[in-house]
Amino acid sequence: MDVLSDAIGVMRTGRPHSSEIRKHAPWGVRAEPFSGAGFHVVLKGTCWLVPPAGAAIALSVGDVVCLPHGCGHALADSPSTSLTGAPSASLREVAPSADDGEEATTVLLCGAYTLDQTRPHPLFEELPEVIHLPARLGHRTPLHTAVNLLGDEIANPDHGTQAVVSALLDIMLLYILRAWLEEQTDDRPATGWAATLHDPAITAALLHIHQEPARQWTVEALGAKAGLSRAAFSRRFTSLVGKPPLGYLTWWRMTLAARLLRDSDKPVQTVAQRTGYTSEFAFAKAFKREYGLAPGRYRQQSRR
Repeated sequence: MDVLSDAIGVMRTGRPHSSEIRKHAPWGVRAEPFSGAGFHVVLKGTCWLVPPAGAAIALSVGDVVCLPHGCGHALADSPSTSLTGAPSASLREVAPSADDGEEATTVLLCGAYTLDQTRPHPLFEELPEVIHLPARLGHRTPLHTAVNLLGDEIANPDHGTQAVVSALLDIMLLYILRAWLEEQTDDRPATGWAATLHDPAITAALLHIHQEPARQWTVEALGAKAGLSRAAFSRRFTSLVGKPPLGYLTWWRMTLAARLLRDSDKPVQTVAQRTGYTSEFAFAKAFKREYGLAPGRYRQQSRR
């Protein structure tokens, strides 16, 4: 169990999707915002990504671009090409058209993840609207290995392809976020969660919170796991994480509780115990303070 995996896990809903898209110039597609994260990888040729704000981004073979907040954007052979509208579903479900098949000058691998953006992990809140990871020889080998495997699986489906694609897409998202976090520490001091995950003391405390959310933690006990005094640990944790230690603990407990209510049929009492509450009443009160709904009501609404 680790913090990055947990940050993704608590937000993920449904299954990720991906497809290969082939285009022949001129072409341009506008994608509407959607609740999730998307990515594009250039397998052949070049194209441009036009974000909702700022300059267009030139993409070439091997480039990876991720849109962690599902912002609207456009893809085109040129920034000046007229765009046609496309629903967000096209990013994960479009199949190559007959006109674009063998004559395609640009081939893209596109994917999408459905995420619960109503309560993003603080790590996700720090991510920019667009993460561009240019291809560089000898860099990000695991990411590009995953890209090659995913592209081959989509182009040549076989027994178990659905499970393979789903697993590779999960790996892709982790590698993309790893690459972005590493870039934040290159040639400049890291800040925010990039610094947090590179701080052994604070990471140790976070891992204990994530591994044992039901434990009755104190600031002193967490500080001991970090190897710091109570005061030094509290200052450092709050500065990096953006919440005091027990504030983050409560936030994490409530986030896990919401996922258990949404994704399982476990009784509310069981959910309360798994998130550190011996009293169902105390848990319900804390949950309603955080979400504005009683646990049972939240479960009903989330399943609709």
